[in-house]
Amino acid sequence: MGITTETTQACLACPLFAGICERDLTALLGCLGAHEQTFSKGEYVLLAGDETRRFGLVVTGSVIMTREDVWGNRSVVGMASAGSTFAESFACATQPLLVNVIAQTDCTVLSLDAGRLLKTCHSACTFHTQLIENLVSDVAEKNVALNEKLGHLAQRTTREKVLSYLDEQSRQAGSSRFEIPLDRQQLADYLSVNRSALSAELSRMREEGIVTYRRNWFELTGARR
Repeated sequence: MGITTETTQACLACPLFAGICERDLTALLGCLGAHEQTFSKGEYVLLAGDETRRFGLVVTGSVIMTREDVWGNRSVVGMASAGSTFAESFACATQPLLVNVIAQTDCTVLSLDAGRLLKTCHSACTFHTQLIENLVSDVAEKNVALNEKLGHLAQRTTREKVLSYLDEQSRQAGSSRFEIPLDRQQLADYLSVNRSALSAELSRMREEGIVTYRRNWFELTGARR
């Protein structure tokens, strides 16, 4: 398949393709049965309950992973931006999806065949071993991120959950000023708190001089209370 410059850059930025040189990408993506799809903001990319042998790599835009219970309560499990993959664990395990994958923005997604990744192809491509090593490493890092989320959810109050999340984002950015990838509703869903309670707590924290914010930009300005 012919690949665009955007697709090439997304692949080169993706941990799955670490150690793979640009000149090998076309052959590699052909081996993985790659094809591109575009989605509008709010459109479902994958549906919970479906079985899939394919996983996605975000070329442009971003997607979020959500779970909904029988009462319609939604929680945000994670997100993937350009250069990140999603649903690889489900595709490799051949298990029904436990999450919905939804376009957070207008986005382009590269769909890849997990079965072809895990098996040596007829061309005996030399990069398959590297890909499998990269996949294991990528899944391990996502398990670490899941444990970080569980750490946020283990906090007892809305304030403690918010501060735990903001502290993590600050550490990842290496600065007390940083941008978070979630809007207010998505942040409330991610932390499993009521949106109104989240907004009220953020306002109190700003009044107390703990944090300042504007839209998705935050700055930790005072001692944690």
